[in-house]
Amino acid sequence: MKNNSAIQEFILVGLSSSPEYNMFIFGAFSFLYAAAMVGNILIILAISICSKLHTPMYFLLINLSIINVCPISTTVPKMLQAILAQRKTITLSGCIAQVYLFLWALGTELLLLAFMAFDRYAAICQPLRYMVIMKKEICIGVMTGLWLFGAINSSVHTGLVLQLSFCDSNIINHYFCELPPMFKISCSDTSLNESMVFTSAVIIAVGSCGLTLTSYWFILRAIIRIRSTEGKKKAFSTCSSHLLVVSFYYSTIIYTFLRPASAYSLEEDKVIAILYSVVTPVLNPLIYSLRNTDVKEALIKLIYQCWIFKKY
Repeated sequence: MKNNSAIQEFILVGLSSSPEYNMFIFGAFSFLYAAAMVGNILIILAISICSKLHTPMYFLLINLSIINVCPISTTVPKMLQAILAQRKTITLSGCIAQVYLFLWALGTELLLLAFMAFDRYAAICQPLRYMVIMKKEICIGVMTGLWLFGAINSSVHTGLVLQLSFCDSNIINHYFCELPPMFKISCSDTSLNESMVFTSAVIIAVGSCGLTLTSYWFILRAIIRIRSTEGKKKAFSTCSSHLLVVSFYYSTIIYTFLRPASAYSLEEDKVIAILYSVVTPVLNPLIYSLRNTDVKEALIKLIYQCWIFKKY
């Protein structure tokens, strides 16, 4: 599909229009971007080289780390480049690419978090059948399906954006091309776009959240039945990190995309977007590594091997 918009270049307002804050924003987001990239890549490498971690749970964690790299790499480098160059423009094709890649990662991560909750349900509530339920072929098949579903969902929204016209204003009040601020400046009827965003949010975000909460309801019931205090602590420890990520992530996504267009507050949405597009990719590696002994051991082993390799 081809966009017939008269405007072929947009201006991204960014997080602040005040030049005195730009260097602080540049430094803060450079640090967050570096932390997210290093943390997620270390987890991918640590799990890959440690045979002990070649289990369904850590296979899903690798996919989560890969997904975490996508949204922050899609949005932050362009923002940092705009601050340095003092040129806040982005081409229409670049904007469309941001929309597609960001929505692909967003939708896939929501579905993956639900699948990770089911994995914890199977491990705690069906321990004797766990390796049958979560066998390698099933995990690979489900993950392939999740990536494909995320790509199809993103393609639908991107295709609908391509049908919009932008003729009155080219100023996007955001630090990247996100759907709500793009709808605000379109001179076309965006009711279909908004309806599809709402429908997608209900199916993917609310549906995934419902499946996750259902899994944790069964997990909580199983944990309560455990007689051993030590067993309860271990079960809670296994699930608490995932539940923390889920509650943080779902709440911001649902709040952003389930509101009617008339209720959008672009300044508020920029802050919320930072939480699910920048902060979450930084927090995920910390939560999963600091609260997981096996991952910590694998990371120490990886760092030690890198140090030995560098030494010799």
